[in-house]
Formats: sequence, structure tokens, C-alpha cells
Amino acid sequence: MYTTLWATFLVAFVLSLVMTPAAIKLAPKIGAMDVPKDGRRMHVKAMPRFGGMAIFIGTMVSTAIFLLQLDTRIIGIMIGGTLIYILGVIDDLKNLPAKVKFLGQTVVAVIMYLYDIRIEFISNFFGDGRSELGAALCFIITILWIVGITNTVNLIDGLDGLAAGTSAIASLCIAYVAYIHGMYLASGAMLALAGGALGFLPYNFYPARIFMGDGGSLFLGFMLSTMSILGPVKSATIVAVIIPVLVLGVPIFDTAFAIFRRLVNKRPIMEADKGHLHHRLMKLGYGQRRATLMLYGVSGIMGISSVTFSRGLWVETLGLFAIALMLIYIFLTDANHIMPQIKNPEAYPSAKPNEHVRDAGADKTITPEASEGGGTAEEGKNQSETFAKPQA
Repeated sequence: MYTTLWATFLVAFVLSLVMTPAAIKLAPKIGAMDVPKDGRRMHVKAMPRFGGMAIFIGTMVSTAIFLLQLDTRIIGIMIGGTLIYILGVIDDLKNLPAKVKFLGQTVVAVIMYLYDIRIEFISNFFGDGRSELGAALCFIITILWIVGITNTVNLIDGLDGLAAGTSAIASLCIAYVAYIHGMYLASGAMLALAGGALGFLPYNFYPARIFMGDGGSLFLGFMLSTMSILGPVKSATIVAVIIPVLVLGVPIFDTAFAIFRRLVNKRPIMEADKGHLHHRLMKLGYGQRRATLMLYGVSGIMGISSVTFSRGLWVETLGLFAIALMLIYIFLTDANHIMPQIKNPEAYPSAKPNEHVRDAGADKTITPEASEGGGTAEEGKNQSETFAKPQA
């Protein structure tokens, strides 16, 4: 089984790595290009956004080869993953309304429930035993969990490599926790997903050559939500859902804070803004690479806390969780504010097309040349000219 698990990871990784260049070439031919149209975009030129194809193919082929024969529920998850991926691709090409996407995700979540992918009980936090959920509550929680986690990954897909790297960290942590609890099916499925995400990451990390698009981000979120139900939450020795919540702490917190922020600002909860964690790090002067690595670090801490939690190490878990919260608090504040700025009209800019990240205090655009140092367009231009001057 140990060899099979590693093979599952490696096959997904290699397939994703090989298929990503093909996706880069295919994207312009089918119109899957991300053209910057507002101030939220972190890029200044049209970029392919069909990388989800590589993640999808790598994950699904590896899962079919090594795991399909182990449990019939894998068939249901593969069907659901395919439907979610198709929904995301259509959105990339046609820009579907939010209500249509939500309806499609809900339908797929119901299909998963019919395939017995369910959260059926709450385990005892401090010992053995569990509390069974009723049919109605089981249905509601399962649908909310699948749809919610599916969208959290989509919402953090705002920096080069952020969604792919965070999903890979979460997948590896859930895979390890599932493995030590003897849940080899869930462990293998998470390793396949991690392999698919990591195979895509070299082309997506800053400076990105391709984006995963909604097809990729929705697929990653869906697989994380459904496979986590198969995995640690089925253990009778831990609290259902707690481990996936810890592992996915960064995207879950970012999504929850975004909803709260939009409600306070009296904005539609589905409206995009510039108040996400990665936007705030960019506003503080960090470049894309450093902002992404910082969020990787927080995700890693949360992932390790899920491992300590699964082993009953409560003090260590609380300590790691406190460190992660402290870092997030630092990201949400600055030298002039000791509390996170929730009422923030600047998070909803009416930006001009092709503009990059705007500084909160001045109308200055950050270019790719200057973004790593937090400089402005003019500063980046001056630096480029300086280095370009021939020596006398």
C-alpha cells in the first residue's frame, strides 16, 4: 500500500507537469485567456487560464488507475469532480452569473450526498463515542461543507501560485492524517490531488506563465471537500470536520472575513474586492512572491496543527493555532491601526483597465518589475533605465 500511495502521487505529478505546457498552447485557441479589466488583477497582460486542465487530468487519471477499484464512492467523486471542472471551464469561457455557478455547485453537492459522501456524525472531542446527525441535518451540513470549501479555494486564487500551493499543503496534511489513521483510500486520493497541484505549480508560481482558472480552483476545492469527508472526519476518535477546517484554515478564514467585510460595507457578498489577505500583504509592500510564501507558511502551520490535533496533542495544537492567528492578525493590520480595517471603501475601487495593484495612499500603479520590492511604476521604470544605461 505504501508503494501504491507514492505511485499515486508521482503519476499525478508527472501528468500535470507534462500537460501544463499543452494547456498554455491550447488556451488562446479556445479563448481561455484572462484579460486584465480592473484594478483587482495582479497581471497587466492577457494570460492563459486553462491550467486546471493539467490538474484535472493528472488527478483523475492517477485516481482511476490506483484507487477506483477500492471503493465505489470514488466513482461518485470522479463524476462530481468532472462536473465541477466543466462548470468552471464554462465560467472561464462565458463568465457565468454567480447564481448559476452556485446552483451548479449545489446540484453536484447533492449528487455527492446520493453517492454516500456525507458528514453523518460528530465525534467525541475527548474520548470514544459519537453523536449521530439526523437525516436533515446531515444533508444540510454536507451540502454547506462541499459548496463552501469548493468556493474557498476559488476566492484565494488571487496571487501566482497561491491556490495551487495552499491546496497542495492542505492535501499533503490530510493525506498524512488519513494515513496514520489507516484510511488509505482518502490518503491516496489526497496524494493524487497534491501531485496534480504540484505538477502545475512550476508554471504558476511567480512570475506565472498560466493561471488555473475557475476550472482548476473549483476542482481543487471540490476534491478537498469531498475527500476530507472520506478521510479523517470518518474517524471515531476525533471531531468530525475539525481537521479539514484546521488544514484549510487560511482560505476558510479569508472567505469568512470577506463575507463579514462585505456585509459591514453593505456590499453583495458575491462581489469581488481588494480586501483579501493577499491584497493586504501587497498593500503593505510585499511582492507577489513574498506574499505567497508568507501565506504558504501560515497554511503549513495550520496543517501541522491538524497533525498534532489528530494525535491528541492539545497544547501543541493550541500553540500552533495561536501562532497562525497572530500572523493573520499582523497581516490584517498596519502601523496606523491596531484593529483590522473592516469598513474600507478602498477595497472596492473603480479602477481603470490594465491597472495593477494600487497603493492606498496614492494613485500609483505597481508593475511586475517593481512588485517584488513594493515600488511604484515610476520607480520600476527608473530602476530599469538605471540598469540599462551603458557604463562610460
